Amino acid sequence: MQTLILGVFLALASAFSWASATILVRVGLKRLSPIGANIFRLYVAATVFLLIFALTGNLSVFKLPIKLLALAFLSAQFGFVIGDYFYFNALKRMGVSRTVPITSTYPLWAILWATLFLGRTVNPRVIVGAVLVVLAIILVKKAEEEENVDRLGFIFAFVAPISWSVAITIMDYLTKSIPSLQLAGVRMVFAALGVSVFLPRYGGEVRRISKREALVLVGAAVLGLILGQYLFVYSVSLVDSPIAAPVSAINPIIASLLAVLLLKEKPNARIFEGLILAVLGVILISIG
Repeated sequence: MQTLILGVFLALASAFSWASATILVRVGLKRLSPIGANIFRLYVAATVFLLIFALTGNLSVFKLPIKLLALAFLSAQFGFVIGDYFYFNALKRMGVSRTVPITSTYPLWAILWATLFLGRTVNPRVIVGAVLVVLAIILVKKAEEEENVDRLGFIFAFVAPISWSVAITIMDYLTKSIPSLQLAGVRMVFAALGVSVFLPRYGGEVRRISKREALVLVGAAVLGLILGQYLFVYSVSLVDSPIAAPVSAINPIIASLLAVLLLKEKPNARIFEGLILAVLGVILISIG
């Protein structure tokens, strides 16, 4: 029971870290393209993890069996390169209110893959809890007015959570063989390598990043890609992805609450209604 509580707490902590990173991005990023920003933040996160590895004697992670490293590489590409590519482009085409409700379905995909391919047994309460969390996010992020849907944007938004869920499922498998810190770091290094494919086109933009934008991106990288990712990997290692994924998926709700408190955005009743659903969902997952 203590392991379950700790795993759920770590998943919640990762959600808070990701939400805080989102606030930083909202505050500071206006000029940069999503791809350019992603390149910079992934490079920052990878550099920090390499420094941590050098100081803690964890560079030996790159001597792991080829199979494990290959799976870690795939997980990184599906999570931080492919998934985020579709996510950022969906945001650009449809905006947050239409994109987030679709992309926030990744916990349900993660539960499906873990059940089919990893043999995980999922308690019905976990499934109900995951559905409540997704419904909470949809409620909070629902657009106030209906607009014409960008079909390509919809496809991007639909593919993103599937890609993320594949990354989570592979990571779930790897947590049984690789310590959490090493797995979090090696995935980030591999993600930085993968995103470099965009460097020829966006290198000039990355070099023109201002000091203010750099500080914002560094903060977002530390909170979202380093702390948030490590906490999430650790959570998955304790309670598996069918529990960790839906709990961590409440980060858009936390981001909305932080936006009201810190950015003085106009409060919306949907935020608090969604929060109640999310809390109920987390409780069901915890006792499931």
